[in-house]
Amino acid sequence: MDLIFLGTGGSVPTPLRNASATALRRGGEVVLFDCGEGTQRQLMMSSASFMKIKHIFITHLHGDHFLGLPGLIQSMNFSGREDGLCVHGPEGMIDTLGRALSLGFFAMNFEVLAQDLGDGDEVQCDGYSVQAVSALHTVPALSYVLTEHLRPGRFMPEKAKALGVQEGPGFAALQRGEVLMVDGREVRPEEVMGPPRPGMKVAFSGDTGLNPRFASAAQDCDAMVHEATVLSDLVEKAMEYGHSSAAMAAECAAQAKARLLFLNHISGRYADAAPLREEAEVIFRPVHVPNDLDEYSLSPQPSSE
Repeated sequence: MDLIFLGTGGSVPTPLRNASATALRRGGEVVLFDCGEGTQRQLMMSSASFMKIKHIFITHLHGDHFLGLPGLIQSMNFSGREDGLCVHGPEGMIDTLGRALSLGFFAMNFEVLAQDLGDGDEVQCDGYSVQAVSALHTVPALSYVLTEHLRPGRFMPEKAKALGVQEGPGFAALQRGEVLMVDGREVRPEEVMGPPRPGMKVAFSGDTGLNPRFASAAQDCDAMVHEATVLSDLVEKAMEYGHSSAAMAAECAAQAKARLLFLNHISGRYADAAPLREEAEVIFRPVHVPNDLDEYSLSPQPSSE
């Protein structure tokens, strides 16, 4: 699983940071969280293909989080896309996307479905689910927690050999969940596989103040992507506008017992983001402050087996 930071800036694009967009790549699919203006170009400069996006989750309907949708969808259309696309967001998403796609003169060649989500709603996808959690912002807004379905248990080759299974196709068949006949008896996958293992969990805050409900939903996540618009000397202004300081983001990660914290939605007032990382590290470690187009590979937690 890879996190690809397409836009890490807050409110407006700057020469250093584009508007909000983060891609999560798992296998052959890309899941997009927010789609600020210019996201399609950021995707073209990244290793993620926009044609592999099946689901887009918009946190809220401030322009820096969704204005890239019309252009991205038109580019998909121009590139010959035929597969459908699902766009999920807070109250107003259906109406907003409908109006956005009515702009200009072009004919859609694939289906785009929009969905309004509320607090606690869960979207079931292929191999994972995404839960929506109400965010603390100035307009209807959501945070999201993506949780992979259970992964198969570890394959135990010595057990398979003891049951007469030869290395090669037999091992592969058992790992696919198939039953083998060996010397006149069945060898079932559960005889040679460990217990199912939890999938990975990644949390995306969107724009929000410090939210205990998000921390609870994100509990024990492998990675948290949390907005950190400003340093704590501007915390009162941040809270007035429904944003977090770097320290608040770190406190949320600590409450959630996250493995990793990524800070984004960085105000354009900070040409150097090091002070934001340093402020967060007083409360939580490890902390990363990605630049646009930075990529991070995420690995499952080691098994306790």
